[in-house]
Amino acid sequence: MSFRVRVLGLVLLVAVAATAATAWLTLRQATSQLRESAAADRRVTARITDDLLRYGQTHGTWDGVAGVVRTLALDTGQRIRISTADQGQIADSDTVLGREPRPGGTAPPLLVDPRPTLALPTWEYFPSVAKVTASAIDAYANGVAYAACLTRAGHTVTTRPGDTGVPVFTDAGARGAETGRGASCVKQEQVRAAGSDLDAVLGCEVVRQPARAACLQRVFHERTASVAPQPLSVHLGALDDTGAGRTLAVGPTAAVAAGVAGAAVVCALLLSRAVLRPVRALTAASRGLGEGDLARRVPGAGRDEIAALGRSFNRMADSLQESEERQRRLVGDIAHELRTPLANLRGYLEALRDGVLEPDPELLDSLHEEVLLQQRIVDDLQDLALAEAGALTYHRRELDARELVEACRTAHGALASAAGVLLTSDIADPARRVPLYGDPGRLRQALSNLVGNAVRHTSPGGGVRLELAERDEMVRIAVRDTGSGIPAEQLPRLFDRFWRADAARGRATGGSGLGLSIARQIVADHHGAIEVESEVGVGTVFTIVLPAPS
Repeated sequence: MSFRVRVLGLVLLVAVAATAATAWLTLRQATSQLRESAAADRRVTARITDDLLRYGQTHGTWDGVAGVVRTLALDTGQRIRISTADQGQIADSDTVLGREPRPGGTAPPLLVDPRPTLALPTWEYFPSVAKVTASAIDAYANGVAYAACLTRAGHTVTTRPGDTGVPVFTDAGARGAETGRGASCVKQEQVRAAGSDLDAVLGCEVVRQPARAACLQRVFHERTASVAPQPLSVHLGALDDTGAGRTLAVGPTAAVAAGVAGAAVVCALLLSRAVLRPVRALTAASRGLGEGDLARRVPGAGRDEIAALGRSFNRMADSLQESEERQRRLVGDIAHELRTPLANLRGYLEALRDGVLEPDPELLDSLHEEVLLQQRIVDDLQDLALAEAGALTYHRRELDARELVEACRTAHGALASAAGVLLTSDIADPARRVPLYGDPGRLRQALSNLVGNAVRHTSPGGGVRLELAERDEMVRIAVRDTGSGIPAEQLPRLFDRFWRADAARGRATGGSGLGLSIARQIVADHHGAIEVESEVGVGTVFTIVLPAPS
């Protein structure tokens, strides 16, 4: 499966999953909010009907109810319209609040009936119950007339529950009911209390016992209809109000989900195109690199991972090209190093074979020395190749760095004396053992290469000093000479194969040109490094830095 298809599939899957999860969460939250809104609306409706019912039961009339409607509309934010069958519309919250009346909502009206329900005794003797009902009718008719009169007179009316469920009305704002308009309401109550029609109540006697209570309740309503407040129809809301029970439309959600999915696909296409273009360039460049075109490179502009990959590929190609060039130079250097001495050997041997020269001991010694020099070059090349390939054999053990330094000083003492160079050693604490872990022979070979170079590059009368010290859990072996020094621009090439700081030196005096490369590789295999400091006209210091065993 191509990278483009996989990216498309992955992004599409993520987009669909994210969209589905978002839609589910949105619907769930919206549904929850709708339910909470519906519950709040039910509480508002219950409060409106309860307050209106309480007003009708307390005052015995709907006169003055507009103030209650105004308060409820301000508290609940609902548009409230109330009406009765006889009076029509009594109050409208829009009109009460000074607004333009809006078209009414489509919700069915709520019924508020303030007339009480009789609490009849459970006696078996029905005529007694009928008499109680007749008394309740008289009491309620008188009480409602009295409460309505007090309400119209501006008095505060209070109620308390009676024995039969009929409320008992009282004037809570006057000290006595016999003065002023309160007295007039008392007389009106007395006039209205002319008694009820007991025969109509006793007419329920013919009804079977289980239905007598309903019959008496019906008679109660009929006999008190002329004085009791009429049942109230309550209309809530307007056409421009938001309904509580509406559900969310699925169409917009589906459209949004489709839009998100489409945007994800477009983004995936753009992403895959942006990614695949440099990938194709990398593929073509790597193919060319594998076919031997080491000059192939890819654009490395940008700050993303693909650009970083391109720059990394270019660095790898540069390294391969440099390695190839070094290899070619190495082959050329080896050919150059071996051509001249082999040509000399060939010339001498042909002259000896043709009888041109006599094989005297001096000539044979010279030829033998030349052969040894070429053998040393070949041996050094083999050691370097094995070291760089990680195939050089090491026999590691515990050793004393002091013995290593002293062995090198002793081994090169004769060479230094012959060159007129003073070779000395300087050990920070001669009595204290300086432990190292490594191959003594290979470490001595590396140190000997440095000492030999120092002796060869120091003029007669100069000196070479071997220094041994421990610092920061590292063992430091320095080879300090008083030679001519190395220019700073030539220091980076010191460890190149067959390179000499003094190009005029020959192999007989300048070495094979491989000693420093071999020494650096051996020290690196022992997890160390070689540091170089040099100053022209003062001298050079090569320092082998090795980790002390823990």
